[in-house]
Amino acid sequence: MGLIELIMILFLLGFIPFIIAFIDILKNEFTGYNKLIWLLAVLFAPLIGSIAYFIIGKKQRVLNK
Repeated sequence: MGLIELIMILFLLGFIPFIIAFIDILKNEFTGYNKLIWLLAVLFAPLIGSIAYFIIGKKQRVLNK
């Protein structure tokens, strides 16, 4: 495996959680400015922001009944 393939694999491993988190944030409701804060966190720090969202942010969503 060459350097290019390794870089592409690492990029995809970071890109997939970013896309999933971004879509999940857009589809759900949050209280106050939490939606904006999570969007900015995921946009400016994609890998760390996505991981933080999956650990912390999913608990902050407003549940629709």
